[in-house]
Amino acid sequence: MINIVLFGKPGAGKGTQAEFLKEKYNLTHLSTGDIFRFNIKNDTDLGKLAKSYMDKGDLVPDEVTIKMLESEVNNNPLSAGFLFDGFPRTLAQADALDQFLKSKGQNITATVALDADDSILVARLLERGKTSGRPDDQDEEKIRNRYEEYNQKTAPLMDYYKGQGKFYVVNGIGTIQEVTERLNLVFDKL
Repeated sequence: MINIVLFGKPGAGKGTQAEFLKEKYNLTHLSTGDIFRFNIKNDTDLGKLAKSYMDKGDLVPDEVTIKMLESEVNNNPLSAGFLFDGFPRTLAQADALDQFLKSKGQNITATVALDADDSILVARLLERGKTSGRPDDQDEEKIRNRYEEYNQKTAPLMDYYKGQGKFYVVNGIGTIQEVTERLNLVFDKL
């Protein structure tokens, strides 16, 4: 079983690449954004709890996010592995994920970061914002603020996984196929 954490700033191509990776390596893709939307839309207990925080403009606490993720892992007992997208985002979440996987006799195999220059990513998101309807993809100041938050919170995670010898960087600039090929070179060695 392989368990991969996929990192990258908004617009780096995580969602696009996750679709190819999950098919090729028979992984279950767990996107925290998708999990939140599903639980809220289906009015689950965890969705109601998450929504209560979001409605107040607060971040959903780690323990709620972790419970949602654990539920998804537990609901896929036959999976050959998991591709974590958007989680962990903090050291506390990384530690909780490690402890949870350890309780199941598993661990994180590797973390892979899609690296790209901010100016290119901003242009991608502004273009995506024209059709996505997402207000956070239509305002350059908001986009750059998201990048700053990513830099502050994710940098310690990179060091955390580097310390375990599980961190890889892949150039996220190029055609979708070029980036996919670079990712495959890393995944094939795991």
